[in-house]
Amino acid sequence: MKKLHLAAMALLLVTSFSCKKAQKEGGKTEAKASTATYSLVQDSTDVRFTAYKTTDKVPVGGTFQQVEVTYAAGETPKETIDGLEFTIPVSSLFTNDPTNIRDPKIIEFFFNKMVETQNITGKFSVKDANNCTVALSMNGVSAELPLEYEITEDNHVNFTGVMDLKQWDALNALASLNEACKILHTGADGVSKTWDEVAINASVLLRQQ
Repeated sequence: MKKLHLAAMALLLVTSFSCKKAQKEGGKTEAKASTATYSLVQDSTDVRFTAYKTTDKVPVGGTFQQVEVTYAAGETPKETIDGLEFTIPVSSLFTNDPTNIRDPKIIEFFFNKMVETQNITGKFSVKDANNCTVALSMNGVSAELPLEYEITEDNHVNFTGVMDLKQWDALNALASLNEACKILHTGADGVSKTWDEVAINASVLLRQQ
């Protein structure tokens, strides 16, 4: 009887240990399965810019209607953004000009005065929860564009920053554009001016899987 009692106790301990181990392993599997993966919603990328003319700094807004994006899905929005690469065809420029004169003029007298101007390319590098940089290539020059970003509750990622055209050796192209638009870029003071800073606003929408 004593041996039978000891055997029963041993069986009970083994069964209890096995159940606890299974529960623990099951918990790990459940946590891993709940890890989120984020991807970009197709055609959600929006890139807008604001340039300025006259000494009064009158804004002229525009967008690029085509953006090609390459990225790797991540477990968080930040991981998904980090390393994201894009290509923007400058031919997709759109400023909503009813005369249809401004857009061809910008392409002819600004972008076509640069080298390697068919596309603007870049790669994101996330610094922290609010700041990132883009290694932006334009006019045969690659330079860092600092941006601030925020992630909304509905997984929109919004970027803001200011592009200094001097960093991309684009002042000659800017002077060409200003000359072509001299009258339109002349303010009440009689001075024609096109500013070398451009405000950037962009956004993408992420989907949680």
